[in-house]
Amino acid sequence: MLKAIPKSVFSWDFNIYAGNAFVAFLDLSWLREKGTIEIHGCTYEIGREGLMSGNFYLRSNGQTIAKASKPSAFRRSFEVRLEQATYLLGASSMFTRAFELSQGGRVVGSVRPTGMFTRKATIQLPEEISLEAQVFITWLVIILWKRARDSD
Repeated sequence: MLKAIPKSVFSWDFNIYAGNAFVAFLDLSWLREKGTIEIHGCTYEIGREGLMSGNFYLRSNGQTIAKASKPSAFRRSFEVRLEQATYLLGASSMFTRAFELSQGGRVVGSVRPTGMFTRKATIQLPEEISLEAQVFITWLVIILWKRARDSD
């Protein structure tokens, strides 16, 4: 299990921990839905393919290693493609900020806020998903949290 903790009270940048060990830093850009993931000295690029596009990416050295697409502007869900596997990341219910990751109709993981008014999150995703892909999935959830906050 991972934990995402905002860098500061007003920040949308997150430190990612496995237990008490720091494992990654998620840096969100202020201008657009893009940013970087830093893991053990390696930097991964995350972003949206265009202003009006529903396609998102995780890249390392210019190579796309994960993709996500938002099938509908009206639904809080993504289709996530990692290597040979495809997952659905969607809101647990209409009234919650929790998200579930499913494959073949079976829930295999989740990203959940630790409380009602916090941006801290617990991340429980399958071990076969790489750390950078787990942080990418977390970033997709954070994007939707930020959009919801910005629309209030």
